[in-house]
Formats: sequence, structure tokens, C-alpha cells
Amino acid sequence: MNQRPLWGSVLLYLCAALVVIVSVYPFLYTVTTSLKTGTALFSTSLLPTNPTLHNYVTLFQGKQPFGTQLGNSVMVATTTVVLSMLMAVTASYALGRIAFKGKGLLLLAILAVSMFPQVAVLSGMFELMQALGLYNRTLGLVVPYTVFTLPFTVWMLTTFMRQLPKELEEAAIMDGCGPLRIIFQVFMPLLAPALVSTGLLAFIGAWNEFMFALTFVSDDFNRTVPVGISMISGATAYEIPWGSIMAASVIVTVPLVALVLVFQKKIVSGLTAGAIKG
Repeated sequence: MNQRPLWGSVLLYLCAALVVIVSVYPFLYTVTTSLKTGTALFSTSLLPTNPTLHNYVTLFQGKQPFGTQLGNSVMVATTTVVLSMLMAVTASYALGRIAFKGKGLLLLAILAVSMFPQVAVLSGMFELMQALGLYNRTLGLVVPYTVFTLPFTVWMLTTFMRQLPKELEEAAIMDGCGPLRIIFQVFMPLLAPALVSTGLLAFIGAWNEFMFALTFVSDDFNRTVPVGISMISGATAYEIPWGSIMAASVIVTVPLVALVLVFQKKIVSGLTAGAIKG
């Protein structure tokens, strides 16, 4: 095996360090700024001189119901992931394991849906939300979120479903298992890495979504966190509470970072499954 030359290793570590700095520095700056108040917010020093949690306390005690909005985001994102993953698992079984006419065309149609920008379907989706009586309802956001999340989850899980051994399915059928039992009792344990990685990406998409949440919900108590952060403002342009905005950004980001750290092994195995065949 050829050993990598010294300059190659140095270049590799320099590139890795650059990627880490570019990725981590904005979040680090957000965290440190959230611990500053007053004129210290405009200081060039990265580390706060007198760190304080005042911005976090003010965020939950202000006029804006940030705590309620945080709960709304958790509820909407979780419901969206559960519904989209449940439908995606059953759909991917049909698309990945069953041969029928028009399957390729159906997969292309699913892919085409995911290509539409949100603004292109905004007016039609608005009419649908009003017709269903879901306008200005927090749970109503699950409908548009699922519509845009489902194509991605179906495509991802279909790819993984195709790679499962056919002999395993045939053995389950010989034992008298029906399609649902094969999906949930035989395939689901094997799809755990794929489910975690796909579900986490779907959760991040629903958690960070802004346009639909801004358009379909007008009541502050029914809004989600991304819109809530955009609504934080001062009496004038010079009185914008940057500390509170930074604190809210940290609170919104921490759950995503925690989820990635907890499931990082399954995420890596899920994203790399099928990349190497022996």
C-alpha cells in the first residue's frame, strides 16, 4: 500500500481544519453573542467579558410566546416525520420489491414533485389549506410539510429497500407473513440506519421550514420557531434585540446538534449503506 506523502497529509489536515472553522465558527459566534448584553454585543471580542443568561430569560418572559412556538415546532416536525416515514416505508416496499407496470414513471413523478419550488405551489396550497379549514392552525402545517417531505423519504427508502436480500422476504412468505408483517417485523430492523438518517433529514427540513409557516399561520401563538425568530424586533431599527435573536437561534440549533450526535453512528451507516459491495 502506497503511503500518502507528507505534503498530502498536511494539505488534507489543512482542508479539514478549514471546513471545521467555516462550519463551527458561525455557531460559536452565535453562542458567545447570546451571552452578551448592552454595548458588549458590538464588541469585536469573541469571548464575552461578563457572560450572562439574561437574553435567554428575556426571551421566555417577553411579549412574544417563544416557549409556545418552540413546542409548536416540536409537535409539527415530529408529526410530519412520523406520517411521512410511515407512508414512505409502505410505499418504498411497493416500489422497491413489487414489479408492476408504470413503476418507473411513478418514481419519476414522485421525483418531479420534489423539484417544485415552494413559491410555485404557494397559492394552490393556500387554497387547499383554507378549503380543509386548516388555515391558522398549527397542526395544519403538517399537510404541506408532508407533501414536500414525502418524495424525499420515499426515494431514500426505496433505494435501501431494493438492497435487502430477496431470500429473506421469500422465507417470511413461506412462514405465512403478509406484506405488512414483512415490512414492520422483518424489514424494519434491517432498515434502522436508513430510517434514522432519512427521518433526521426530514425532521431538520420540517424544523427549519419558514415560507409555509409564515403564510399559513397568522397567530403568534400558533406560529413555529423560525417565524417567531423573524418576528423578534425592537421599537426602532436601532433597538433590535440581537442578544435575544442569538439566544433563540442557539435554542433552535441545539436540539438538531444533539440529535445528530446521538444518532451519528446510525446516520453514517445509513448514508453509506450499499456504497461498498463485497
